[in-house]
Amino acid sequence: MPSVDCHSIRFYFIYKLSSINIRNSHHTGDIRLATYLYIATAIGLFIVTQTTGDWEIVRHTLKEKKLTSVAVTEGVIIAGTKDGIWRSSDNGKSWHESNGGLSIRHTRWIASSPHAPMTFLVGTEPAGIFVSKDSGKTWRSRPEVGKLRDAHNWFLPYSPEAGCVRGFAIAKPDNSRGRMYAAVEVGGVLISDDRGNTWNLAEGSDGSPDYNRELGSMIHPDVHSITVHPTSSDLVTSATGRGLFRSADGGRNWKNLYPCYIRAVWVDPANPQHMIAGPADGVSRNGRIEKSIDGGRTWQLASDGMPPAPWKRHMVERFLQSDNELFAVLSNGDLWYKHLEKSSWRLVNSEISQIRAIAVVK
Repeated sequence: MPSVDCHSIRFYFIYKLSSINIRNSHHTGDIRLATYLYIATAIGLFIVTQTTGDWEIVRHTLKEKKLTSVAVTEGVIIAGTKDGIWRSSDNGKSWHESNGGLSIRHTRWIASSPHAPMTFLVGTEPAGIFVSKDSGKTWRSRPEVGKLRDAHNWFLPYSPEAGCVRGFAIAKPDNSRGRMYAAVEVGGVLISDDRGNTWNLAEGSDGSPDYNRELGSMIHPDVHSITVHPTSSDLVTSATGRGLFRSADGGRNWKNLYPCYIRAVWVDPANPQHMIAGPADGVSRNGRIEKSIDGGRTWQLASDGMPPAPWKRHMVERFLQSDNELFAVLSNGDLWYKHLEKSSWRLVNSEISQIRAIAVVK
């Protein structure tokens, strides 16, 4: 008799239950989607699901890989490492390398487009952008990014490489445009209005990596992440090494809302005046979570349920929203979440450590 993979069978039944999206309720007929987290760590990829309130590990795969990032769409998982891309089309049961056209292998960030399901973006170190329009099977370089990198001498303070692209923001298409933004450390903000086919510096980002100058209405060049608001492709907020910056005109003019060292911010899709940020006093020094309900004029501590802040040696790396839940990846490798209408944070799963990035699928 052939052997039976009980783990795979168990996952199959959980997956099928989530596919039909039915929670048994004789009285209300309530229907609920299961949430799946794809957690990229230094010891591989964890797939976890929330079924009864707790987060349960479904699969641990790519165990020998130190992952840097992950994105998931239409059943395809793209996982990044310092040596290229791994792709799965069967929810992590099998993998193959997918580096066709990826001339820079060190992957810093991966994003999938919610408006073009077969499109993935990869940001690399040294700074480069690669785009796939076939669900991550092949990649095409955006050579103009490399030209900007070399012309402006982008750099990293902790690496000999010439900068990196460590974040993307993809706007809801409007007026036939496909607006995208990219965060460059240390180099500034890039913008595309043709769905990632060509990239240029945003008008309020001159490409110079020089820290020691008056910025005026420009953004600080040490850009860690960027987000675009769903109500306008021109309303962008970005976390930098010198503060939280916002532009209301598509990156032409910027205002520093909160002078600090910061890598991550969440902006309320329903109200851009409401933000949750992860400021610090320096690189992973005295990190904390704070919120503002007045567009950044005032801030208050918002880390209920977590160890007392400020945290001496770590900070928030990324925020990610899924429906009514907000997730926070910390630089110490922990992953926390909370309901948006509640104040208290909870640890996702204490068994999973060295977390670098997550993707969420409902």
